Amino acid sequence: MTPQLQQAIRLLQLSSLELQTEIQEALETNPLLEVEEEYDYGEPGVARRDEDNGSREISELENTDIPEDLPVDSKWEDTYDNTQSMSSSGPSGDSDYERDNQDESSDSLQQHLLWQMRLTPFTETEQAIATTIIDSIEDDGYLKTTLEEIQQSLGEEFAEVELDEIETVLHRIHHFDPVGVGARDLRECLLIQLRLYESSVALKHIELLTELIDKHLDTLAKRDYAQIKRMLKVSDDELTDLVRSIQLLNPRPGSSIQTEKTEYIVPDVYAIKVNGKWQLSLNPDNAPKLQIAEHYASLINRADSSEENTYLKNNLQEARWFLKSLQSRNETLLKVTQAIVERQRDFLDHGEEAMKPLVLADIAETVEMHESTISRVTTRKYLHTPRGIFELKFFFSSHVGTESGGECSATAIRAIIKKLVAAENPRKPLSDSKIADILGEQGINVARRTIAKYRETLAIAPSNERKRLV
Repeated sequence: MTPQLQQAIRLLQLSSLELQTEIQEALETNPLLEVEEEYDYGEPGVARRDEDNGSREISELENTDIPEDLPVDSKWEDTYDNTQSMSSSGPSGDSDYERDNQDESSDSLQQHLLWQMRLTPFTETEQAIATTIIDSIEDDGYLKTTLEEIQQSLGEEFAEVELDEIETVLHRIHHFDPVGVGARDLRECLLIQLRLYESSVALKHIELLTELIDKHLDTLAKRDYAQIKRMLKVSDDELTDLVRSIQLLNPRPGSSIQTEKTEYIVPDVYAIKVNGKWQLSLNPDNAPKLQIAEHYASLINRADSSEENTYLKNNLQEARWFLKSLQSRNETLLKVTQAIVERQRDFLDHGEEAMKPLVLADIAETVEMHESTISRVTTRKYLHTPRGIFELKFFFSSHVGTESGGECSATAIRAIIKKLVAAENPRKPLSDSKIADILGEQGINVARRTIAKYRETLAIAPSNERKRLV
C-alpha cells in the first residue's frame, strides 16, 4: 500500500478536531502548503478569489513531471484488512489547540475538600488525619476505606492516633460542602443531610424521616409501601410527604462537584431543509482552506537535481497528495452523509419513532463502497440537524418485523417504549409484557425479553422499581 493511500485512509477516519491538528502539523512541516488568504471583495485593486475552489491549481506547474495520480476512495475498501491496526493520530498533549480548549474552571472533589480543610481550625495531627480521609473519598462522595486502614496509612509519625480521633475528624468532614461527603453508606449520608435541615422540618416529620431512613431504607428501596405504612403507622398522604422529603436529599454528594473536563462536539456536516428538501453542507470552520505556496513552487527547476530543488519537489508532491486526500475525505463524507439522510428523512421530519432500519451494507451498496469505508466515515463524525447533533452511527439500527410484513427499527421501538413509560401511571407502571402487548396492537411483534433488553439500554428500571407514591 502506497504512502499516499495510507495518508488518505488516515485522514478519512480522523475526527474534526484531529483533522485540524493534522492540517496544522502539515502547514508547519511543509513549506509548499499555505492557508488560502481571504480577501475583501469590496476593496479596490484586489484580485478576487473563488472560495468554492478547495485548492487552486497552479497553471505554470501543469507540465511538470511530478506525479499527479493518487488512489482515491474507490480503492480504499480493498485495503481495510491490511490497515485495521493503523492508529489515527490524535491531538498532541502539547498542542496549543488542546490547551486552549481545556476546561480549567472545575476542581476535583479532593481539591474542593482540601481547600475547606485549610480553612478549618485543625491541629497538625487533625490535618494529617483529614488529608488521609479526603484522599480516600471516592468520586461519588463516599468513604469506602475503613477507619483501621486510615489509621495504618498515617504512618509512624502519627502512630499514637486512636480510632475515635479519626472518627471525630470524619464527623467534621461530613459537614463540609457537599454535606454528607465522607459517609460510609447511603443511610449515613442521608441522615447527615437530614440533621442539617431538621430545623426547618416539623418535629414529628423529622422523627418519622429519621426512623424511615435509619430502619426501613431497604424496604423503601423495594417499594414495599404497604409494609412501611404498617411499621410507621402512617397514611398514604403522610408516606407520600415522607418520600418527597427524602427525594430532596442527595444520595451521591460527590456528583455535585464536576471532575470531568468538558468535551466539545464539532459537527462535520450541516443538514437544513430548503423548499421541502434536505440540503447538506460541510462545516467550513473544521479546517482552513489550503493551497500550494506559489512563491516556493515557482522556484522549482525541473532540470536541477540539487538538494534544495529535490527538497522542494518532494514537498510539492506531498502537498498535492495531502490536498487530494483532504478533497477525497470531504467528498466521501458528504456522499455517505447524503445517502444516510435520504434513508432517514422521516426521522429528520418526525423524530425517533420514524427511524427506519439501516445497516452499513445498505449505505455501502448505495454509494458503491465497502462496509469498512462506511464504518470509518461514520465513526466520530457528526451531523447537525434541527433536532440536534448526532453521530452518523446513530442513524444505523437493527429491525424487527411487523404484522404487515414491514420492518420497524430498534431505535423507533426504544422511542416508543420511552414514550409509553413517560406517560404511564406511576402508581401502576407498565410491565414489559404489557408494553409488548401495546406494541403488538400497533402491529409490531416484539418479545417481552426484547422489551426488557431495550428498556435496560434506555436505563429504565423494571416496573416494580418505577412504582411511585408521588
